[in-house]
Amino acid sequence: MTASAPEPLHTADATSDTGHDADAATSGAGRKRPKPGERRVQILQALAAMLEQPGAERITTAALAARLDVSEAALYRHFASKAQMFEGLIEFIEQSIFGLVGQLGDREPDAAARSRKLVTLLLQFGEKNPGMTRVMVGDALVFENERLQQRMNLFFDKIEATLRQNLREAAVLSGTATPTVDAQADASVVTAFCVGRLQRFARSGFKRLPSESLEHSLALLLPTEHL
Repeated sequence: MTASAPEPLHTADATSDTGHDADAATSGAGRKRPKPGERRVQILQALAAMLEQPGAERITTAALAARLDVSEAALYRHFASKAQMFEGLIEFIEQSIFGLVGQLGDREPDAAARSRKLVTLLLQFGEKNPGMTRVMVGDALVFENERLQQRMNLFFDKIEATLRQNLREAAVLSGTATPTVDAQADASVVTAFCVGRLQRFARSGFKRLPSESLEHSLALLLPTEHL
């Protein structure tokens, strides 16, 4: 089974019906309103799109509202705070990545292959979702609530724990004398590689792709003959 990276956030069209505040009173023209929940998706799409701008500074709710052509009050009818908007993006990241990680666990019996595919899907996700990458590596969270960064730290802790479990399983099968110690060290290095690739992508203005020479890197970090 080959896991493919999740597609960018596109549950609804971010450009549809954004020329008016959907929560404002409509005129007699019978203006179309977004479906329930659609406006929340539009807000998250707009936030992610703004984060894709290389070198983007702190995003304000005023700028976000202007992009959607709605009032700031309209934003707060759907999200209690800007931190809650970022939490919506983090939830999308978590659900997308860990959903695929779960599929790997169910469908890929080889622990070494699971580790390699996990790295691949994580970096491909970042590559397809540049704005999300800035959230993942914390660049977009510098001026935001500290709990957001803590949640992303926990995300990578879970990635490392999954790698550690996979690598220990592979090490046991290969007869390694110290499978737990080796798996812990290897998982830490591989996770750091993933974070580094995502940081380089974000800080290069999305020019240095996370998947650059990935097969060569995986052969170096996770050589199948040693797992």
